[in-house]
Amino acid sequence: MDGFDIDEIDDVIHGRVRLGVMAYLSSARTADFNEIKKRLQTTDGNLSVHLRKLEDAGYIAVEKSFVGRKPLTRLTLTPAGDKAFLGYLDAIGKLVDETRG
Repeated sequence: MDGFDIDEIDDVIHGRVRLGVMAYLSSARTADFNEIKKRLQTTDGNLSVHLRKLEDAGYIAVEKSFVGRKPLTRLTLTPAGDKAFLGYLDAIGKLVDETRG
């Protein structure tokens, strides 16, 4: 495994829910909280914890507003998040390539 470096795997992205958020936003660019919650089949609390980690890393931007009296949370992939996700995919690709010889 000469071409693979375990340190290239971004721990912030690597969790199942966070990876799902990043993958979804890499295509959609922006989505609302409930859309992602439904797609990833997770709970409000669980998703919130994972979103906070991604936001703290600068990978997503979270915008909270109201539509009428209902709260709306919009999530957007940041340029840093896009770069990190592409780097993550590259690192995983190298791992796959190395294991297939």
